[in-house]
Amino acid sequence: MVTEVYPNIFLNEIPLPKNPLKSINSYIVKSESRNLVIDTGFNTPECQNELMRGLEELNLDLKKTELLITHMHTDHSGLAHVLKALGVPTVYFSKIDGEISNQTSQRDSFFKSLNRLLGFEGENPIKFGKEFGTKRTEPLEYDPLNEGNQLIIGDYCLEVVEIPGHTPGHIGLYEKKHKLFFGGDHILDEITPNITFWGFEQDILGTYFKSLEKVLEYEIAYLFTAHRKIIRDHRRRISELLLHHEERLKEIRAILRDGRKTPVEMAASMHWDLSHKKWADFPSSQKWFASGEALSHLEHLVHTGDVERSIEGEVLLYGLK
Repeated sequence: MVTEVYPNIFLNEIPLPKNPLKSINSYIVKSESRNLVIDTGFNTPECQNELMRGLEELNLDLKKTELLITHMHTDHSGLAHVLKALGVPTVYFSKIDGEISNQTSQRDSFFKSLNRLLGFEGENPIKFGKEFGTKRTEPLEYDPLNEGNQLIIGDYCLEVVEIPGHTPGHIGLYEKKHKLFFGGDHILDEITPNITFWGFEQDILGTYFKSLEKVLEYEIAYLFTAHRKIIRDHRRRISELLLHHEERLKEIRAILRDGRKTPVEMAASMHWDLSHKKWADFPSSQKWFASGEALSHLEHLVHTGDVERSIEGEVLLYGLK
């Protein structure tokens, strides 16, 4: 369903069947000479049909329409190659996420190694179901965007803001005059963005905190989120997200008082707001997401000096110092 949420800015809500996210908010900024689509949905027939239905409803000329991907996750980037093939001249991506998205063999190798460290290898958790869409095999041609780059669409001057955390190269768009922010999955209402592990060399949760604090300083009247409701008070929501992660870190420290834990053992001991109450009932994909989030919090505590990491055989273990 397409809804005008601000003059010449439209929300195309695309359902994500069999996915806990339920739907993705794809935004369209429209003008006489140039249009911009922000995010696409999975590479599934259902998502493609809904995406195209919305574009047709607005009577967009695809040759005058560009696409911006806020980050690499396939519910945001899955149909980029389809729009490109249909005539969209330019796809924008951050350099970091664009490279990760195109390096499929390296990415899969990283996740397979991570699965071994997590002890998930036998469950093959990265083999998600068809509801996550078909993986593209060819690299996507894109134009890389950096902090401060501007896209002029009609009356709107959209400035690129780098907001890493949810992914290493997540970007948003800020429109200063109208106080608008297109934030992808950086700040969500009702649900908390998943902050997962992206390598031992970086404190991705600490990076996310810095990105939240960065956006806290912006004057924003409408924060256009990629899932759930549009946010009208971004500072309130940022405070809630920071408190959520503070409570998570306290919970982890308390669990570690009983002894060292693997990331999966930690995830199984943590509280999750999901319909499945028992860890054994979690689908493999949800176990994987939960364990990745537990691992990012554990690694943050390693970087702050509260927790120490060890590897015994091929198993990660974390304990209080």
